[in-house]
Amino acid sequence: MARKKKAGVLPVSKRVSASVESPLRKYLPFAEQAEREGVRVYYVNIGQPDLPAPASFFRGVRNFPERVVRYTKAQGYPETRKAWASFFRGNGISLSEEEILITTSGSEAFTFAFLAVCDPGDSLLVFEPFYSNYKSVARLLDIQLVPVETRVEDGFSLPPAKAIEKKIGARTRGIVVTNPCNPTGAVYPRKDIMRLVRIAERHGLWIIADETYRELVFHGRRATSFLDIPAARQRTILVDSVSKRFSLCGARIGCIATKNEDMRRQLVKLAQARLASPHVEQVAVVPVLQEWRPLLKRTRAEYRKRRDIVFRALQKMPGVVCARPEGALYIIARFPVDSAESFVTWMLQSFRYRNQTVMLTPAEDFYMTPGKGKQEMRIAYVLKGPQLQRAMDVLARGLLAYPGRTMV
Repeated sequence: MARKKKAGVLPVSKRVSASVESPLRKYLPFAEQAEREGVRVYYVNIGQPDLPAPASFFRGVRNFPERVVRYTKAQGYPETRKAWASFFRGNGISLSEEEILITTSGSEAFTFAFLAVCDPGDSLLVFEPFYSNYKSVARLLDIQLVPVETRVEDGFSLPPAKAIEKKIGARTRGIVVTNPCNPTGAVYPRKDIMRLVRIAERHGLWIIADETYRELVFHGRRATSFLDIPAARQRTILVDSVSKRFSLCGARIGCIATKNEDMRRQLVKLAQARLASPHVEQVAVVPVLQEWRPLLKRTRAEYRKRRDIVFRALQKMPGVVCARPEGALYIIARFPVDSAESFVTWMLQSFRYRNQTVMLTPAEDFYMTPGKGKQEMRIAYVLKGPQLQRAMDVLARGLLAYPGRTMV
């Protein structure tokens, strides 16, 4: 039956009507108003690194060797694919350039993965809290995300196999795993990765492995890639990006990789439909991917220092519950407040300490289960140490003054 049209109103699709605006940015007008009033706002709400992008990237842009900015091959610029393969090998992951497809950001990579694995109405398991953009893309594609609970009290560790398997249904097509995890900073140990591989084997599922923070792991640990596990290699679709590890979010260069030959053929079709990823940026990231070791050593050390500042500060705040993140650049904590959304709004609109305030992200939007995360907030440690320390001081004072505080 055709949809009724209101006079003078042009209809939009149900798909786009059902999608949501970015939950991470809906408080931005409050922050902008505070800044217009002369208030210093410390932004720890989104994962936008403040570290300088590598100088080699800018040299690559300045020295771009061609006069024409062309369509590259749908699979990506050959030298960029080679550079990604070299980068992976340097991190112990065996991938050839033929097994790698360049994408326009990690977001396009996991969108391709969702499209390639699921038909409309199919489902994917996700461990909540999870990266909120998965939810946005899944809604646009009519894919159901089935949440599996992890808890702040347990350090957001993965649950036992039984708890995971009972969520698998007739239309479950895969498991989405972000390791290290955005938004929690959890790093899943090898035994947990093996458990997920065995579950995927038993139920014939794909594994969509978002490993965009893989090298941002602290204390000498190493995040286990699903491609480290021989039994997982034919069912794993790996998603990656230069954005966070190299402070190149705006370059919009990522990749998707798989050893499954049939899946690669399907992914190429998707790449052909969007023609090509940006030519200049693909060329410019080549030296970055080739010279990664000193860059990542400095980046990892800096984020560990920042993690320690935030974690120590949160531990001193009465009523706050959190676990120490082992990787990435985020922490989720439970706060003694009636509502994280109300608290964030109040901080931006009403609270000032020495004409300063803080913008955090309420964690409810990182969950699928209604009511989950209502008292939790994510902090991205993306400010330099002194600024981050001041932000934590302002946060602690705001928490004590908040009218909706749930403990005296």
